[in-house]
Amino acid sequence: MIELYHNGMSTCSQKVRITLAEKGQDFTSHPFNLRAGDQHHPDYLALNPNGVVPTIIHDGKVIYESAVIDEYLDEVFPDPPLHSADPYERARMRIWVKQFDEGLHAASATISTCIAFRYQFIEGKTDKELKKALDGYVDPVKRARMTENVMEGVESSFFKPAIKRVVKMLDDLQASLSDGEWASGNTYSLADVALTPYVTRVAHLQQDWLFDTRPRVADWFDRICARPTYKVALEDWFNPDFLSLMEARSSENRDGVKGVLAAD
Repeated sequence: MIELYHNGMSTCSQKVRITLAEKGQDFTSHPFNLRAGDQHHPDYLALNPNGVVPTIIHDGKVIYESAVIDEYLDEVFPDPPLHSADPYERARMRIWVKQFDEGLHAASATISTCIAFRYQFIEGKTDKELKKALDGYVDPVKRARMTENVMEGVESSFFKPAIKRVVKMLDDLQASLSDGEWASGNTYSLADVALTPYVTRVAHLQQDWLFDTRPRVADWFDRICARPTYKVALEDWFNPDFLSLMEARSSENRDGVKGVLAAD
């Protein structure tokens, strides 16, 4: 039996749900409201001291960190395999997966906040309430980053390096797809699983104009969205309020994003 602690729109949660769906594994769902701070409840921190989602419990064993969970699931449920039999392709897969913990996830979170989610922090709050919400980030570095991102949006000093890192991800994927139909070669793998939520987020943030000059990425994303597991693992868990927010606010900020990318 698998228990999954997760959030519908969390990119890391989406990665794990994709893997579970690809493996045909059901799970007991524990959906979290991250805005309400469910992930900071003492009972959950006893499972995952990092206070983030996702976490799984499988046969009484607790595993957290999405990349680690996906690798674990690929090993304990070997069919169908989410890795190539070729050692070189497996190495390429691991390079992709590794990048998300080394800056890509943070970059995606930054552009999401600056383009759209900042409005969730601002709207309906007094200055005092907004300050209290931002002061809730215990880590002073993260607090400073979030404060600037929320207050300044795409004008934040953190936005440009973040959007450029996401664009590099798309450029690298475009290049990788010249060697095969999937991210790390000719086998659908954990690399594609890891990429899917982040490319989806680019589309949800109305920045899919970036696909226009990257036709292999556009084709890859069309094929990803056509997989039955995409609906099960992502679409069925999408929050319509979040989708509406991203659509509305991202459209307003599209020119600003293009301006940031054009200015060097």
